[in-house]
Amino acid sequence: MVAIIGAVVVATVFPARGSADDVLDWVVKIGIGLLFFLYGTRLHPHDALTGLTHWRLHLTILVFTFVVFPLLGLALWPILPHLVGDELAAGVLFLCLVPSTVQSSINFTSIAHGNVAGAIVSASASNLLGVFLTPMLVVLLMNTSGDVTFSASSVLTIVLQLLVPFIAGQLLQPLIGSRIAAHRALTKFYDRAIIVLVVYAAFSEGVRQGIWGQVVWWQVVILVVLATAMVAFMLWLTGTGSKRLGFDRADSIAIQFCGTKKSLTTGLPMAAVLFDSHEVGLIVLPLMIFHQVQLMICTWLASRYSRQDFI
Repeated sequence: MVAIIGAVVVATVFPARGSADDVLDWVVKIGIGLLFFLYGTRLHPHDALTGLTHWRLHLTILVFTFVVFPLLGLALWPILPHLVGDELAAGVLFLCLVPSTVQSSINFTSIAHGNVAGAIVSASASNLLGVFLTPMLVVLLMNTSGDVTFSASSVLTIVLQLLVPFIAGQLLQPLIGSRIAAHRALTKFYDRAIIVLVVYAAFSEGVRQGIWGQVVWWQVVILVVLATAMVAFMLWLTGTGSKRLGFDRADSIAIQFCGTKKSLTTGLPMAAVLFDSHEVGLIVLPLMIFHQVQLMICTWLASRYSRQDFI
């Protein structure tokens, strides 16, 4: 979080201009492609196939991620523009459409003594399917508000920048997967570095477009309150829903921590591809706030579950 705030501050004071902006644009594109390539190398195809046998668990998590969350965003849509303005409202809707986190979903499930194997497969599947589903949902749900335009070139950009690198990573996983796994600290650093770079690029463009003249402090406060309410509601819904569907404690924990979170690591690069550069800064702000809120709440909840024998 400190690095992200630092990127916002630096972009505000020293935004990239001229040729530096062009270079930054290419660096971000290449960096995002490599990021999804690394995603592909981390998920062993055998693990994915083995984990898919617990299809009810994975289907439930995917429904919460790509059906219930978007419905929540649509339910809030009529009032969001009045609360935070049009572009931030679009950002709230966008955060409802991105995939779940991978690393934190697995970590929290492990801390809470949940189904870790199920969390690994579900979180990974969420990000893989998100390459297809998030752009589709953006087109279906956000085109009506005029916030995004989609064309054949947009589809090609997504395929080349996100899907092709991921598939390449999957194909090369048997050859280099173990080597990549042996340098987890380095890949983790790279994940965070790309987030910081995308944030800097987005807010750098936003500064040139006058982003801070469009946001006031009370809008940020509303976004924090809204993010807290959304996380709390989804945690309650996934917890209650998983019990009624007959899942045991371990599976219910996995459903809660995989089905309630949204990935900043995946969402920011997708936003950079899907939206015009001058819109990205405001659109990703709700996702950045939501990400930090979900980590704080889920950290507390996972610690609480680790001390309990029941939910």
